[in-house]
Amino acid sequence: MRNNNKAPSRLDNLTRACVRTTLATGLVAATLFSASALAEKNLRLAGNFATTHSSSVAMEQFKARLPEISKGALTVDVFPAMQLGGAKENIDQVRSGVLEMTWVGASYLSRIVPELEAVSLPFVYANREEAFKVVDGPVGTLLNEKLAEKGFVALGFMELGSRQVTNSQHPIRTLADFDGLKIRLQPNETHLSTFRALGASPVSMGINEVYSALQQGVIDGQENPYSVIETQKFNEVQTYLTDTSHFFDFIVVVANKRKFDKLDAPEQQALREAMGEAVAWQRTKAADEDTAARDKLVASNMELVQVSPELRQQMRERTAPVIEALKERIGSDVIDAVLAEVQ
Repeated sequence: MRNNNKAPSRLDNLTRACVRTTLATGLVAATLFSASALAEKNLRLAGNFATTHSSSVAMEQFKARLPEISKGALTVDVFPAMQLGGAKENIDQVRSGVLEMTWVGASYLSRIVPELEAVSLPFVYANREEAFKVVDGPVGTLLNEKLAEKGFVALGFMELGSRQVTNSQHPIRTLADFDGLKIRLQPNETHLSTFRALGASPVSMGINEVYSALQQGVIDGQENPYSVIETQKFNEVQTYLTDTSHFFDFIVVVANKRKFDKLDAPEQQALREAMGEAVAWQRTKAADEDTAARDKLVASNMELVQVSPELRQQMRERTAPVIEALKERIGSDVIDAVLAEVQ
């Protein structure tokens, strides 16, 4: 009688092994595909502000809210404090698509979109309310269009704040006190031209180099909002703090336009809504942070010099030609829109 329970042949075993391997390979491939698909919805957002700065805290709030608003469709990893490079590197990474988003001082973007210089004119805004009225109105729409032409989607304008001068040489009480001072500024031609008009010797330098340059005496001073002066600990290497409020500056949140356009409409809306909440929170927080930072700087033994009305008017008159020169360089449409909103 034939035995129907004979042991499986080597060929049978090999066949079964091949089947198992094929199934396992398919499962791994499916898992990897699923992970890859998920990763496409995970965004990366980088900035150069300290983790304690209100803009960095706002981005952490954005990180928490985005999955909620998008119902899990979008997540984001946040890299503050120059973890993925400085401002210039982050902008280039977003423009090329290596990064999805960055939040950065508007001046750093002005090398690509020079029209952004128009919202940081010298001595134009009386207060932060005027400044935000400008970027939230027709001027903001114009700037969004200019950014889009260069491959960016604008997601909001946060407050960097009114910029103040610090130095290690002497108090600034007259125009003559600016003469020859080596002051670090951002890479913004309007900013640099303003300080040349005041008689200083401006130097363009990345924020990550400023502390050591001040410490070593390579430069005499710098200018920044109170909050940045405090978080960067410039009070440790500077003596005099002058409330010049020469520019009001913005932080711009931008995304890579190609990647943003690939999101479906609900995802784009969720991204804008979550970022809108973060921007609104930061604007309120920044106002409180500005005053608190100034008080901390004074408490650390920096000498605060109040600019007299006479000196402020003299600075305004001395720098007026800078605005006309900017019109010649970038055109007058955005500048005229800014001045019309303010007036």
